[in-house]
Amino acid sequence: MVYPDTFEGFQIQDTNKWSEFKKLEFKPKPFGDRDIDIKIDACGVCGSDVHTITGGWGEVPLPICVGHEVIGKAIKVGDKVSTVKVGDRVGVGAQIAACLECKQCKSDNENYCPKQIDTYGAPYPDGTISQGGYASHIRAHEYFTFPIPANISTEMAAPMMCAGLTTFSPLVRAKAGPGKKIAILGIGGLGHFGILWSKALGAETYAISHSPDKKKDALALGAKEFICTKDEKWAEPWAFMFDFILNCADMTHTFNLTEYMSTLAVNGEFHNVGLPDEPLPKLMAQDFAPNGSKIGGSHIGSRPEMLQMLKLASEKNIKPIIQTLDISEAGCKEAVEKVKVNDVRYRFTLTNYDKAFPGRE
Repeated sequence: MVYPDTFEGFQIQDTNKWSEFKKLEFKPKPFGDRDIDIKIDACGVCGSDVHTITGGWGEVPLPICVGHEVIGKAIKVGDKVSTVKVGDRVGVGAQIAACLECKQCKSDNENYCPKQIDTYGAPYPDGTISQGGYASHIRAHEYFTFPIPANISTEMAAPMMCAGLTTFSPLVRAKAGPGKKIAILGIGGLGHFGILWSKALGAETYAISHSPDKKKDALALGAKEFICTKDEKWAEPWAFMFDFILNCADMTHTFNLTEYMSTLAVNGEFHNVGLPDEPLPKLMAQDFAPNGSKIGGSHIGSRPEMLQMLKLASEKNIKPIIQTLDISEAGCKEAVEKVKVNDVRYRFTLTNYDKAFPGRE
């Protein structure tokens, strides 16, 4: 590896061998005047990484280096960068670029920009394919690079970059807070963040899960009550209860959605941030009629929401539940294989990058 011309990363070369990682060199996009080079110290392992490398979300450009929960140190900044200086500890999430000129970008909705670029597996205008955070370095636009508060550890900050923002943004946009009843459905990597944020924002927070063994954690994270969907007629006591259900599960294709929607208050929303490989269950238009409910979804969040989330986490000392693994071919393999079968409590953070990438600048 000869930085800054090439970076190194743990990549997969075949979606049929999706957990066989090899350390390979790759060329980053050309450095721009608002770009920042980051020497990576940690990266969270997201369900999106697994959906991508298995081909579950469709065809991907190969070889690919995934990872979009990146924390590291800025080692080079472009001439027009004003928000970060060399030496700052910063994070990068699931989006690495946008046009910053369209009406979406101008209204703090750059996460819906038609020209947005994902942190990995997406083409830049010059044809370079973006590569993610299972790597020695990452090159990011300053608008998608975020200063990390000093009292949030690197290992804890990493999963906030995607899982944290993905759950925080819809809660804020739903005006979660005092007087609102919010249910978090699916208590895993996303869902445990959902409980933390909903509680911190002041909403009356409930946890919904098919796994009774999640009850203790859900209550400890801040849920007022735990609702187990394995119980017969579980939904009946909760009819017309919730203003907003944040669905963090990625098995929604197996759900009886009308049962879940029956627990929504009038005009309540069933909001999806878990994105399964399979289509949603069939619904009839009249399924929305009994309570005037609606179903929706969202994609990560905006820069202002990221900064607000990090400020809240810093001020309220919010800490996700994580496990760490050293980044290596074996470490990446273990992480994605365990995430695939939900054998993690509740997010993995890959660490010890200096050992994996010795001698890097």
